[in-house]
Amino acid sequence: MEYILFVVGFVVLIKGADLLVEGATSIGKRYKISDIVIGLTIVSFGTSLPELVVNLVASFGGSSQLALGNIFGSNVANILLILGISAIICPLPITRNTYFSEIPFSLVATLLVGFLANANLFQGELTSSLDLSRFDGFVLLFFFSLFLGYVYIVSKQKSSVHELEVIVKLPMRKSILYILIGMVGLYFGGNWVVTGAITLATQFGLSESLVGLTIVAIGTSLPELVTSIVAALKKNTDIAVGNAIGSNIFNLLWILGLSAVIKPLDFDVINNMDILMVIASSTLLILAVVIGKKPIITRWEGGYFVIAYIVYMVYLINRG
Repeated sequence: MEYILFVVGFVVLIKGADLLVEGATSIGKRYKISDIVIGLTIVSFGTSLPELVVNLVASFGGSSQLALGNIFGSNVANILLILGISAIICPLPITRNTYFSEIPFSLVATLLVGFLANANLFQGELTSSLDLSRFDGFVLLFFFSLFLGYVYIVSKQKSSVHELEVIVKLPMRKSILYILIGMVGLYFGGNWVVTGAITLATQFGLSESLVGLTIVAIGTSLPELVTSIVAALKKNTDIAVGNAIGSNIFNLLWILGLSAVIKPLDFDVINNMDILMVIASSTLLILAVVIGKKPIITRWEGGYFVIAYIVYMVYLINRG
């Protein structure tokens, strides 16, 4: 039954986030909130809700390794798996803002998380346990606010990129009902996913970190995967790339920051290998942009990304 709920939990979690976003965007449109603001707040935060809910449930239950694995695994999947598959479908041109600002910002965010988590080691306090403290969480949230400011400025310059033509004005009662159903779905879906992941790890002798980095990370990344694939099929390559890179920054700064503020996250030294993999993925993305006459991820490079992700999965299974 727990395994069934584990699978059903992902469906309920993702559908819950979708309903909540649909209801909230409808209310925003009804009160004449601009598409830019709706896109930057409700939609952007909404696609990260599955990771956030799983992280909060896991951290409250004392499963910090599952929470951290979910974030680091999602970030690697966003670059290697999601951008890789999207590039195979349609080559992805990279805009100037993306490779000069957003990709470096995601790298800085990764290094910041690594530095804060290993602060005791840098200070020579080898006997102290490693963690992301509440103070670290506030630092991450501060940098996240800076990123939101940057995105808002860029979106005002290119408002057409952020126009949301699919927003439907629902009746107010229906919008509120969608939000309530979405919140219930997020609550139960998150609980079922975390409970199932812990059961899976326990019964098969796997580490919670491994389950978080693989099954849970891929499951919570499904909204980004679907969004990017649909965008690639429609040739909306800006959305496909921006969705994946933006999600990485949200995961590191907003979700980890908020999770740490609510309850400090224990950090294991082995997690540094996963941080290095996030850095390596971002570096691979930069190399793909630099190599060649145009800043574009070709189909061949997308294939290499997917192969690199499979190799990483094999490494994790051997490690776990």
